[in-house]
Amino acid sequence: MKSKACMAAIILWIMTVTAVGWLFVKGWTTEGSDGRAEILLAPVERDQILAEMRLLLKAVDGIIRGLGEPLPDLKAMEAAARGAGMDMARDVEPTIMAKLPLPFKQMGMSIHKDMDALADAIAQSESSQQILQRLSSMTARCTTCHDMYRFGASR
Repeated sequence: MKSKACMAAIILWIMTVTAVGWLFVKGWTTEGSDGRAEILLAPVERDQILAEMRLLLKAVDGIIRGLGEPLPDLKAMEAAARGAGMDMARDVEPTIMAKLPLPFKQMGMSIHKDMDALADAIAQSESSQQILQRLSSMTARCTTCHDMYRFGASR
């Protein structure tokens, strides 16, 4: 009798781990009406993710504006990039992260890591051309992500 209970517990454990792993990879998604994967989030979760995206865009804007100045304020540019780095990503709630599909999480984390690397590059006085090349690589991932995903409401 004990062996049947152990076997049932092991099977239940395996099923649970499999389900959690599947959700970690797929997230809470469905096919959107426009062919993109629709990530289903509660309205407050959606607002948090979109606010983070706006902060990333403001950081890019701050860096580009700095590059356009005759005497760029490197400290301000570095601060803009650093503000959108990994410290920003650490604030995301685990329940939201669980709902995001793995490729979305990977692209997002790579952007935050690259913002920190960009801040380091600015601090080391990389050329404007090198900074723009870094930004171009990052914004290409942004557009790829926006082409792949959209947000929908779940209740």
